[in-house]
Amino acid sequence: MTAEIRGRGIGYGVNVPWTPLVLAGYLFATLGALLLGGDKRLRTLGAVLAAGALACSALWRLEFASTWCAFAAVASLLVLGWVRRPDAASPVT
Repeated sequence: MTAEIRGRGIGYGVNVPWTPLVLAGYLFATLGALLLGGDKRLRTLGAVLAAGALACSALWRLEFASTWCAFAAVASLLVLGWVRRPDAASPVT
């Protein structure tokens, strides 16, 4: 693990071999499952999280830390709305 000063913050890194491949696999496993799901709500959640991942990638380069937390909060609101609906007890198809 490394730490370095980046602008007005501290950047932390872990030297993972094949970082682009590991990142692509992670995004496919987490977002791909949602985007390829049969339920419209899961696909919506996947699309919101994919947009969040792209935005966070761009903002991260500008040293905006914790941008993912904002998109996670939006995703949490989607899930909250999903589970609070009267038809939430129906099975996912």
